[in-house]
Amino acid sequence: MNLLQLFSNIRPFVRPYRGLVAITLVLTLVGSLLAQVNAIVLDRTVDAINALLGTGVGWGQAVRILITISAVLLGKELLAAGVGFAQSYFGERMRIFVSRDLSQSVIERVLTFRMAYFSQADNATGKLQARIDQGVSSLSRTVQNFFIDLLPLFTSALLALGLMFAANLYVGLVALAIVPVYFWITYRQATRLKGWRREMRSHLESKSHGINNILDSINVIKSFNREGIEAQKQLDLQNRVTANQVQTRRVSFYYNGVKSFVRQVGTVLVIILTAYLVLAGYPGMSIGKIMYHVVLFGNVIAPITQLQRIFDDVNDALIYAEGFFGILHSEAEVEPSGSYRPERIRGLFELRNVDFTYPNGTKALHGVSMTIAPGRITALVGLSGAGKSTVVNLLDKFYQPDSGSITLDGVDLQQYDTHYLRNHIGLVLQKNHIFDGTIEENIRYGNPSATHEQVVEAAKRSFIYDQIMALPQQFASKATDLSGGQQQRIAIARMFLKDPPIIILDEPTASLDAIATEQIKNSIDAIKRGRTVVIISHSISQIIDSDTVYALQAGRVEQGGQPDEVYQQGGIYKQIIDASARSLNIQRIAQTIGGGSGATSLAENL
Repeated sequence: MNLLQLFSNIRPFVRPYRGLVAITLVLTLVGSLLAQVNAIVLDRTVDAINALLGTGVGWGQAVRILITISAVLLGKELLAAGVGFAQSYFGERMRIFVSRDLSQSVIERVLTFRMAYFSQADNATGKLQARIDQGVSSLSRTVQNFFIDLLPLFTSALLALGLMFAANLYVGLVALAIVPVYFWITYRQATRLKGWRREMRSHLESKSHGINNILDSINVIKSFNREGIEAQKQLDLQNRVTANQVQTRRVSFYYNGVKSFVRQVGTVLVIILTAYLVLAGYPGMSIGKIMYHVVLFGNVIAPITQLQRIFDDVNDALIYAEGFFGILHSEAEVEPSGSYRPERIRGLFELRNVDFTYPNGTKALHGVSMTIAPGRITALVGLSGAGKSTVVNLLDKFYQPDSGSITLDGVDLQQYDTHYLRNHIGLVLQKNHIFDGTIEENIRYGNPSATHEQVVEAAKRSFIYDQIMALPQQFASKATDLSGGQQQRIAIARMFLKDPPIIILDEPTASLDAIATEQIKNSIDAIKRGRTVVIISHSISQIIDSDTVYALQAGRVEQGGQPDEVYQQGGIYKQIIDASARSLNIQRIAQTIGGGSGATSLAENL
C-alpha cells in the first residue's frame, strides 16, 4: 500500500467529521501566522535597539520599546496557547472518533466472515487481534499526525519560507535548497527501515498469539512442568524482536545524525549569507535580519526535524494498514447467504455425496450421504475424527461442502438466508462459550427479547435454577465464575429459551455429573418432541433413544438405520456400543442393582 492508497482508505472515516476538519484548518492557519510573530518582533527589536545605540541611549524610549515588545510577545503567546489548545482538542477529538469508527467497522466486518477464515493459521486469535489493534492504533496516529502535527508545522514552514523570499531572494533560495536534501535523507531512512518494520509486524503478531496460547493452556503447561519450554519459546521470539529493534534504532540514529548535520549546515549558510548582505549594504538588509532569517529558517526546518517520527508512524500505518484494510475490504471472506425464508421449516435434511476439506487441508468427509428425518432423532456416532462434528458444522452453514449437496426441506442449504436458518436451529456444543456478563445475560443470549420470567423458566428446565438461587447475587452473578458443568447447563438453558424447530446436540452432557446428566436428559427428552434432533454423543442412553443412527468412520458413513438393526449388523456401531458398556462396567452395575442373575444375563449379551 502506498501513501495515496492509505489516505484514500482513511478518507471515508474522516469525511463524517468535515466540521472538525474545517475548524482544525482555520486554527492551523491562525497558529501558523502567530508562529512568525517572533521573527518579525526580533527583527524590529534588534534594528530599533541598534538605532538607539547609534544616537545615544534614550532610556525612556528604550523602556517603551521593551514594554511594547513584551506586550506583543506575551499577548501572542496567550493567543497562541488558546489557538493551540483548541487545535489540539478538535484534532484529538477527530482522532478519537476516527479510531472508534475504525474499530467498530472492522469488528462488524469480522462478524460477517465465514468460519473457514478463522480456521486459517494466519488468522489465529492472537494474530488477528494484533493485526486489528495495531491497524487501528497506527491509522489513528496517522490522522493525528496529519491534522494535529504535520499540517500546522508545514503551514508554518511555508509561511516562514515565503517571508524569507520576501525579505531576500538569495536567502530564500539557500533555505529552500536545504529542504529537498533533508527530505531525501528522510526518504532513504524510511526505505531502509520499511522491511524491518514489516518483519516487526509479523513478530508482534506471533508474540501476541504466543501469549494467548500460554494463558489458554496454563493448566496443561503447569501439569506437565513445561514452564521452561514455553519461556524459551517466548525468549527466542523476544530475541528476534530485540535484534530487529536494535537494527532499526541503529539505522535511525545514523540518519538522524546526518540530518542534524545538514540542518546545522543550512543554519550556518543562512547566517553567513545574511551577514554578508548586511556588511555589503544590500538594500533592506539590517542586523535585525540576521535574527529574522535564523528564526524563520528554524520554522522552515522544524517540521522536517519531526518528519522522521511522522515518517515512522506513516510507515507503520502503511504496513499495518495492509492487514487492517485487507480485513475490512475482503469480500471473498464474507459468509455467503441466500434469500430463501420459508414460512415454516419442517427439518428434513438430505446429504448427497458430500465431500469437505478444512482450510488447513484436512479432508474430513468423503462422499457422505444421509437423511435426517423431520420430527425424529438422528444420532451420529463414531470414533474421534470420524467427521461427526463436521456434519454438524455443514448443517449450520458454518462451512460449505466441496462437492455434493445438502438440502433442507428440499431446498439447497446455500439458498437459505443464513440468519433465518440459524434462528431456527438450536446448537449445544460439548464446550460452549460463556460470555463475560451475568448469568441472566448469558441465558438471554438465546433470545435477547426474553423476559426475566422466561429466563427463570429456561433455568428451571435445564436444572440450574436452584444452584443459581443459592448464589449471593443469584441471576446477577458472573457466569464465568460457574463450574464447567454449570456453564454447560447455561448453554442448554439458552436453547430452551430459543425454542427452535431443529436441535443439534454435540455431546451436550459431556461436562456433567451422573445426576445432572439424567436431569438434562429428561429435559432434552421433553424438548425433543415434535422437533428434528441431531445428536452426537458417546452416551449409550442417548444413542439408543434415537430413531435413526449413522455410524461414521474416517469421514465416511459406514452404517445407517434403526439402532437395533444397525447393532445386529455388527461393525463399528456394535464395537462402540459394546466398548461403551464395558467402560461403564455395566456387569458390576447390574450386580449392584439387580443381583447375580441379571448380571449374568447382561454379561452374556455383551
